[in-house]
Amino acid sequence: MANQFDVIILGGGPAGYVAAIRAAQLGLATAVVEKEKLGGVCVNIGCIPTKALLHSAYIARLLKDAKEFGVEVGSVKTDYGVAMKRSRQVSDQNSRGVEFLMKKNKVTVIKGAGLLQPGKKVKVGSDVYEATKGVIVATGSRVKGIPQIGLEINKSTVISSDEALFLEKTPTSLAVIGAGAVGMEFADIFNAFGAKVTLIEALPRILPIEDPEASDTLAKSYKKRGIEVIAGAKVTKANVGKDKVVLDVEAGGARQTVEAAVVLMAAGRAVNTENIGLKECGIQLTDRGFIKVDQRLQTTTPGYYAIGDVAGPPMLAHKGFREGAVVAERLAGHTPHPIRYDNVPSVTYCHPEVASIGLTEEQCKERKLDYVAGKFPFSANGRARGTGETEGLVKILRDKKYGEILGAHIVGAHASEMIHELAVARENEYTVEEIDLAIHAHPTMSEAVAEAALDSLGRAIHM
Repeated sequence: MANQFDVIILGGGPAGYVAAIRAAQLGLATAVVEKEKLGGVCVNIGCIPTKALLHSAYIARLLKDAKEFGVEVGSVKTDYGVAMKRSRQVSDQNSRGVEFLMKKNKVTVIKGAGLLQPGKKVKVGSDVYEATKGVIVATGSRVKGIPQIGLEINKSTVISSDEALFLEKTPTSLAVIGAGAVGMEFADIFNAFGAKVTLIEALPRILPIEDPEASDTLAKSYKKRGIEVIAGAKVTKANVGKDKVVLDVEAGGARQTVEAAVVLMAAGRAVNTENIGLKECGIQLTDRGFIKVDQRLQTTTPGYYAIGDVAGPPMLAHKGFREGAVVAERLAGHTPHPIRYDNVPSVTYCHPEVASIGLTEEQCKERKLDYVAGKFPFSANGRARGTGETEGLVKILRDKKYGEILGAHIVGAHASEMIHELAVARENEYTVEEIDLAIHAHPTMSEAVAEAALDSLGRAIHM
């Protein structure tokens, strides 16, 4: 039957398209329903274009400091519009890449808004499609404002990350509300392109889910670059004008006014669960608004699965990738390796980068674990000195008795790449002694990982 498939996936973002590819690889007739571009938020208005812009920001900073490396470049001028257009080209290329992968794997792409119906069916327009094995919901998430204090996104003076990715020029001043990964990355970008940036975070510190030492290291770096950081802050009022926004902020028992040409809302995301037929199919939500799933990622209605952001935190593309592959394998009759949600890397791609896995030191203390922290600063690393990237450190938390790696935290250049050694180690239950047994090439930034492991054993070599 033309409208019958083994698997139908609602949403073609990171979780959805990976589920489609894996299902097709396993011989299942697969369809993806997507109303916008394939690749979802990540490829089109999220991960990919922001990383392109962050690289432009890195080049701008590098050129400004080039003289100390023996390279004279004269005055450096930045043009956000040009950087933005390049980031769009990168995004478009990636989206076309997903389209190619759909064709290569013979996945049917159905354009339009899908509506779930009972009986493992999905309605798109006037057509109804049926899945014999399962329907996978992968509708993702979107940005949100704070309407209760008058900060509704108006796409001119109050914007989200979506609009920030399409600006033709840098605003003279920018207030970023929310100092999680998104807020930190855009603060980095616009600071490099000449905006006066103020970061406002409701929780006591920036990057609140990261280890406190990592947060403090980054806060010092940002302040040194002229970015104002206001943590433990509450925005009590917002006066939104045609060409500026005035915010009343309370922090540390004091009140202050923050004026900016543009306010960027980066205070969280809302999942896309409305108007997709969940209630009609008996699919329940959690108290926090995510789709309720069991350990198999099946919803409260058999035959319907949820993956990616809608299935709960962490709301990360790579977590969605793995969930997509795992559900596809289960629908094909396989028994995939269970997902370790305590071993999903977290990365913020600002400069310096922040990457972590496992427990923070706070969490170790809360759980009353007997642990040892091993640290190694990049200021003592030969490669980092040579490249002038000495900010930050590697921190490894190990179980005192057995050497198990409880958590790891890296702040520094290329942290996003280095964290995977520790992800592999934790997935395979390696100890800090086994990290040391692997010979690390010299000179590399990754030597700091080995040195932090040694430091947790009380025998670091290079400090």
